[in-house]
Amino acid sequence: MSDIEKVKQLREATGAGFKDCNLAVKESGGDLDKAIEILRVKGISKASKKMSRDAKEGVVATSGDENKTSVIELNCETDFVAKNEDFISFAKELSELNNINESDAEKLNKSSMKNGKTVEENLVALIAKMGEKITIGRIKTFNHAGAKNFNYLHTVVKDNLSKLAVVVSLETKDTSENIKSFGKQLAMHVAASNPLALESNSINEKVIQKEQELINEELKNSGKPAEIAEKISLGKINKFKEENSLLSQAWVMEPKKKVQDIMKDLSVTDLKIKDFYRLKIGE
Repeated sequence: MSDIEKVKQLREATGAGFKDCNLAVKESGGDLDKAIEILRVKGISKASKKMSRDAKEGVVATSGDENKTSVIELNCETDFVAKNEDFISFAKELSELNNINESDAEKLNKSSMKNGKTVEENLVALIAKMGEKITIGRIKTFNHAGAKNFNYLHTVVKDNLSKLAVVVSLETKDTSENIKSFGKQLAMHVAASNPLALESNSINEKVIQKEQELINEELKNSGKPAEIAEKISLGKINKFKEENSLLSQAWVMEPKKKVQDIMKDLSVTDLKIKDFYRLKIGE
């Protein structure tokens, strides 16, 4: 077999570029197994050099069914790579494995993919081939007993891949179409309104403190009496909590009502929002 044929075979086996394959064939003395190992090592080296870059593009992959649903973020540097078929194929298979492993990052990285290599090994190879920093980002699985999951994908890239994904988990014995419709609409609401928590008392205390600092800074130079400024501050922080708590938010499809009002209108006494998650690339 000529060196050119070996380079061609090596490219087909690894997906690496012509120049890298040609150098690997020469360095290995024509031994394809050694050449593959050389490329693997070089791929790791290339990958480590790219880790300092920003990776704010990519896709969110959603997988599973209404009983168990998982989302996983796969980041890259450019939208061009995010639309690449190799990147998309990796993201799809990755999402299925993530659902199986229920968002256990350690188990996921060690899981075998269809080509027999681990997720970690395939990620390194993909980085070397794409020439960009690629990382596995945020992951979450919804698998609550007695609850059903509903999702909404915004700016779909392909199939189950999108730029923004929302999953909401509803707990109720009611399986009517009204509940299914509400679940889908609630996922759309979360996508649009981006609540920080289900209820105001669940908002992260550090977020509240930061907002309070901004309010205090705004009022400091207002010239208002301390007593008045304190009342304004309290009103502003309460409004912030209301606007960022899912249950008290204005319902996107009927702004005069709150989410909790819409739930009451359904007349389903055991209906509860068990969990929700909003995942957007770049946020």
